[in-house]
Amino acid sequence: MTRLEQPRLRPPALVLFDLDDVLACYDRRLRLMELARRSGTSPAAVQAALFDSGLEHESDIGLWRPEDYADELSRRLGARLTLDDCITARTVATPADPAMVALATQVARHAQVAIFTNNGPFLTLHLERICPPLFPLFAGRVVGAGDVGIAKPSPQAYLRCLALLDMAPAETLFIDDRDENVSGARAAGLDAVGFTSASTLRRVFDFYQLTGTAPHAP
Repeated sequence: MTRLEQPRLRPPALVLFDLDDVLACYDRRLRLMELARRSGTSPAAVQAALFDSGLEHESDIGLWRPEDYADELSRRLGARLTLDDCITARTVATPADPAMVALATQVARHAQVAIFTNNGPFLTLHLERICPPLFPLFAGRVVGAGDVGIAKPSPQAYLRCLALLDMAPAETLFIDDRDENVSGARAAGLDAVGFTSASTLRRVFDFYQLTGTAPHAP
């Protein structure tokens, strides 16, 4: 019997979504191009300063305040970028997936919803501006790796996230597009499924009685 064929007495109390490439369609290339345009440099130079140098990872786990993050990126790039520049570039690169927004809205009638992303305060504190269609649905319900001090797929990351949300692993369903993050969530005691598309996920949610549709095995 597979995981989704096992009977479930009630829906999960919380559905916890990943952000990039689940609720939103993140395009790093567009972000690099916009930062390069605003700084008068090249996408390759921005890639080296932001990602290759480790700055983005440092920011993701909470080592930089957003204002300091922008200043440090400017220093490593050798060209001036403001926090507003950084937010705008992330906005250009992070359009919400309308089908997923609609599905999450439907699920929110049956369970609590929240976001757990491997991003730091630069994104989590400005997500309403970066990806407005996700709000007010996820207002006050966005947790990042920077908030818990450790990134997915560490099982401890999920436990710290759920502690902030005042939820238990056994009553949580987690959705992520990366297999290692799904495995990490299961190791922490959450139920978890991999994301491929909104249409496939809808069938999963039907089974978990999260859409008002009679459950069936996908």
